[in-house]
Amino acid sequence: MPVTEHERWASVAVRTHLTALLQVLTGDFWNVDFRPLTGHYVEEAMVSPDEPRAAEVALFSGGLDSLSWAATRARAAGFRPLLLVMFREIGLLRLQQHVYNAVERLGGARPVLLLPMSQTPAGDGSGLRLETSSRTRGLLYAAGAIRAATAHGVSTVHIPENGQLALNPPLTAARSAACSTRSVHPRTLGSLNALVTAVSDTESAVQVVNPLAQLTKGEVCKAGRDAGLTPADLESTLSCGKPPTRRSGGPPIANCGVCFPCLVRRSGLLHANGTDDTQYEALPWADDLPLDRGADWRALQRWLLGRYTLTDVLTDTPLPPDTDPVVACDLIRRGREELARLLQIADATKAADAA
Repeated sequence: MPVTEHERWASVAVRTHLTALLQVLTGDFWNVDFRPLTGHYVEEAMVSPDEPRAAEVALFSGGLDSLSWAATRARAAGFRPLLLVMFREIGLLRLQQHVYNAVERLGGARPVLLLPMSQTPAGDGSGLRLETSSRTRGLLYAAGAIRAATAHGVSTVHIPENGQLALNPPLTAARSAACSTRSVHPRTLGSLNALVTAVSDTESAVQVVNPLAQLTKGEVCKAGRDAGLTPADLESTLSCGKPPTRRSGGPPIANCGVCFPCLVRRSGLLHANGTDDTQYEALPWADDLPLDRGADWRALQRWLLGRYTLTDVLTDTPLPPDTDPVVACDLIRRGREELARLLQIADATKAADAA
């Protein structure tokens, strides 16, 4: 990898932390070497002199979790702005802007700034084809927010993700390790913070935290309601792992309704609002759903019908020393109770159809 300030990256500690981080995110083994960057312009991460400095920085995806956190912090006391870093989603920019407008409409006690970023790499000048998968996309998001926080002199970056999906226990053995997203897992954030500290060579380096790590999806949705968001605000968000608008010929609907993130979304909105009027592309328990599209629903059914214990927590991706596995296990238990309501609704729907 070409890097500026090569001496900061050349230590064994930096390479060790980076390869550990990449392994957690991708499931691959990595060997990384650095060389000095030459012949390319590097844009300085500076804000203009007349631009106000933010007091807080948070990622803002346009999803339920980031909306709930943004609404909560926008209502907090303070004169310095809240900076929301948003990575533009192709085909979903209008939706993301609509969700951001919901934060603005709250009329909070402090100003809110939006910093849109691109998630398309510019290339390294070699002409080689770049990595096209999304397995390390979470690292790109975190790095962009860290860069923004550094420019504003903010010491903490918030990556709001409900603890249920941050831990993201695999529904089946085939989904273990990197087959279940680990971008906000406590171990990932621990490795990222260790890397930033090693590169910065200072104890005052920017640190990344998940402020929703102790909450289920339903509890996050309730926090959004407490911050003044309406059910319609929450339902306008994007939660889908495979949005229909990204697929060729897909309908203009943001959430497919059948992937695992959409299933967790359904359970969270039901927990907070008692209903979910989101427009989905498909119903997960529909009899005419293609076999491949019902895979997550079938896996979820099997997982909920089985037991989940402290042993499962300990044998999944290892937790960092400062994370209590008992607390993590209780969090997953509460999340399972929310998800179990989907089974009840599916049974009731099928019984009504049969009658």
